Amino acid sequence: MGLSFWKRIVTSGLPMILALTAVACNGESDKAPFRIGVMESQTGAGETYGTVAVQAKQMALDEINAAGGINGRMLEFVVEDSKCTAQDAISAYNKLTDVDGIKIILGTSCSGAMLGVAPLAEADGVILFSGLASNPDIANAGDYIFRTQISDIEVGINTGNVLWADGIRNLATITEKTDYAEGVRRTSVAQFEKNGGNVIAAEQYASDTTDFRTQLTKLFAANPDALHIAPQSEFAAGTIVKQARELGYEGPIYGETVTVGTTALDVAGDAATGLKAITAAPDPNNPKAQEVLANFRERYDYITLPWHLGSAYDDVYIAAECLKQTGDDQEADGFRDCLYEITWSGALGDNYSFDEQGEVVGLSRVVVEVLPPAQRTKENYGYKVLSGG
Repeated sequence: MGLSFWKRIVTSGLPMILALTAVACNGESDKAPFRIGVMESQTGAGETYGTVAVQAKQMALDEINAAGGINGRMLEFVVEDSKCTAQDAISAYNKLTDVDGIKIILGTSCSGAMLGVAPLAEADGVILFSGLASNPDIANAGDYIFRTQISDIEVGINTGNVLWADGIRNLATITEKTDYAEGVRRTSVAQFEKNGGNVIAAEQYASDTTDFRTQLTKLFAANPDALHIAPQSEFAAGTIVKQARELGYEGPIYGETVTVGTTALDVAGDAATGLKAITAAPDPNNPKAQEVLANFRERYDYITLPWHLGSAYDDVYIAAECLKQTGDDQEADGFRDCLYEITWSGALGDNYSFDEQGEVVGLSRVVVEVLPPAQRTKENYGYKVLSGG
């Protein structure tokens, strides 16, 4: 640059300098990646599905970036471990928002963590978009709170109806002391009792419990027609089922999504055969769902809780679409408005959307029955679908 250029800069004063600085900064900003948070339970009671959620999101991110990103800009995650507790989720949230300046967070895995963080996100105007948390109370958490996970209200209604249709009249329940598990138990029992059933015995356990025989012995002494289990972790789910059979219980067992995870079925072994659960399952006739699951298995060499996997995957693509519309990872209000207006087709199904409470609309659960070990395959995830919920 010649002397005349710099002379014009000096004589034009500060406004010219600021204008040039703005041009330079804007040019650099246009190339900077979109940064959003991911908050899942990579450790703790939700480790198995929190981990699968992070991996599914990473796979989606890699696909998006390999295809050129979002309007030519890459997508970048800042990942924190919410550990499936409200306290740890709050710590993770504060790190993401206060230190990293994040305004859009994908997560959390566990309902207790979601309910712990949601008031902060709502007050701060930060998006909290979960693919896994299902407690019914999340529906009332605020205007910035969304989820692709189906509320446990549907789980409870379906569970209560299936119990009654199967001839169960006297029920025993064992429930982990977490918001998720209690939500499943509460809604299931409400529908069962509405139909005319009775809960004749109930036990709870702490998340660090590994031996459930004392609680189970008390439950079976009441001579129930069936046992309903509501766990937070797959490890607890499989162990409860296994120990129930070891104690000689031969009656039917009912559960929910966690009870039919791959890890839960591995722990329970043959004891899980015949267990019925109300869960969400990928549609075998949905080519996108099957493509995502096949790609995940090829990349990571395992699958657990395939619907959770698909939910986490879809959330990234939905987020990418809303970032494409807003063009700004700090624009939480625009992102929120995009979610309210969007209709999506992906691994979870076709043409689903969000209602005025941020609840997913257009998805439903199914009733499944666990197969004998010899019939469990990678393709059927260890169970057969009996009917829609």
